Amino acid sequence: MKMLDPKKLYVQYRPNANPADPKYPRRYTLTHSDTTAQLFLVAGPEFAYDTTNEMRDEVFAEWKTFNREKILYGYVLIADENTSKSQAKTRNEIFMRELPRVLEAFFYGDRFFFQAHPEYKDAPVYIQFESVYPEYRQVKSYGPISKYQ
Repeated sequence: MKMLDPKKLYVQYRPNANPADPKYPRRYTLTHSDTTAQLFLVAGPEFAYDTTNEMRDEVFAEWKTFNREKILYGYVLIADENTSKSQAKTRNEIFMRELPRVLEAFFYGDRFFFQAHPEYKDAPVYIQFESVYPEYRQVKSYGPISKYQ
């Protein structure tokens, strides 16, 4: 895969989260800069809403248990009531293209967690696309998180 430039990824651990501790809840917020192409990953017990902006192009993800199996479940906003259909189409295309890089950033950015807890490497990833337009509202499977190492 290797879409990620690790030199452009900045990782922050919030209080009650550290690189190797599987303390729950463990949530991720990924934002980016359009001007520098830098990615900013925050890991912590809460989503880092304070790092988001009005463009709403962040990706949230969290570890959940489903049928006794750990999964990484993410959320992206494609369109709300202030988004036109053409904007929604463009946002959907961008998220579809960029999600492999985002998942690579999650895996690389939290690599010490995966090294300390290799059983999480096989966890499946699901992303929920939220939209006021039904054609963009879906949950998509991205396979195991290790696919993005």
